[in-house]
Amino acid sequence: MGYYDDDHESGSKRQKGNRGGFLLAALVGAILGGLLILFSVPALGGMGLLPENYSSSNNNNGGVEESGITKNVKVNVTDNVTDAVAKTRDAVVEVLNIQQGQFWNQGGKQQAAGSGSGVIYKKEGGKAYIVTNNHVVKDASRLEVTLSNGTKLKGTLRGTDPLMDLAVVEVDGSKVKDVAQFGSSSSLKPGEPAIAIGNPLGTFPGSVTQGVVSSADRTMPVDIDEDGNPDWQAEVIQTDAAINPGNSGGALINVAGQVIGINSSKIAQEEVEGIGFAIPADTAKPIISDLEKYGEVKRPFLGVGPIPLSQVSSYHRQTTLKLPSSVNSGVVVMDVEPLSPADRAGIKEMDVITEFDGKKIGSPLELRKALYKKKVGDKLDITYYSKGKKKNVTVKLAMQKSS
Repeated sequence: MGYYDDDHESGSKRQKGNRGGFLLAALVGAILGGLLILFSVPALGGMGLLPENYSSSNNNNGGVEESGITKNVKVNVTDNVTDAVAKTRDAVVEVLNIQQGQFWNQGGKQQAAGSGSGVIYKKEGGKAYIVTNNHVVKDASRLEVTLSNGTKLKGTLRGTDPLMDLAVVEVDGSKVKDVAQFGSSSSLKPGEPAIAIGNPLGTFPGSVTQGVVSSADRTMPVDIDEDGNPDWQAEVIQTDAAINPGNSGGALINVAGQVIGINSSKIAQEEVEGIGFAIPADTAKPIISDLEKYGEVKRPFLGVGPIPLSQVSSYHRQTTLKLPSSVNSGVVVMDVEPLSPADRAGIKEMDVITEFDGKKIGSPLELRKALYKKKVGDKLDITYYSKGKKKNVTVKLAMQKSS
């Protein structure tokens, strides 16, 4: 059927005396072929080439009759995607960042500096709480939240975390009806369906895009102070669901309608398509809780300002730091905050930390990542070199003063 063999055109070159036999053979072949197709339908269904609920039995409501002629075959398909969207879509809102204009060009009037998305995750005590991105609310003089039904509410910023690019906004809960359900991101696998909901470009509220989880455990460099050096390696979900400007802070959900991530960024290059990122739900949950309760994230604090040992020349390693030649990895302490855990433990400027809690440290990023896996009040061992001498000390972590 639709296939051609090497002799396909040879029939047109046959002698006229054989034309009657050829036509008869073709007619018989067509009839037999049609019968074979009809009788093979159940077999095709068994091979998975037809829908699972395809019925070949005779019934009064349509289906396949005894003659083998198909009439009104009914296929019932449950669309999990639309069900998932229906559960969460109304809990995704628009967040408008309004800033004070500069007096010499806007007359000091407030104007919209940008818009993003947010997810209502909680309603309690007459208030509703929304998680969004830090970069969506940054430098805002006023926040305006628009619900899915068009209702506009004044937003109050509860707290922000630039490191993980998260923020919590509070609104009056009397107008809020829908709250999103958070799921788990720890067991995500590449290829799982992923659905992004948000407000792309600030003009298409409630937009839905569908894709898959491209990777569940990507890392992205975060440069908070914009000095060209990463301050953090954020663990993110990579997805090919379209994420455009304005989608930031919106929901990435699974087919159960649960939030598995907070959309945060994409790679915006002409030659790049379909590479977006979301903050995993399991990473976001404790941060959201801290921001709601305290206005900041309760992270542990060591009190040192380190640089990579790799940036120090071999001359200064030997003459200034007096390190043994065997030490080629670690971080150099450039400053120590007074009365910090490091100061109390005796760590000083120009000391070189090589191990933190039994793990080798090669960069400030590795030190910070190991530190933030601990809790305030934890005690741990630090190995370091001071004027060439190897030392070990136990440090009790304090609470970081500011996120």
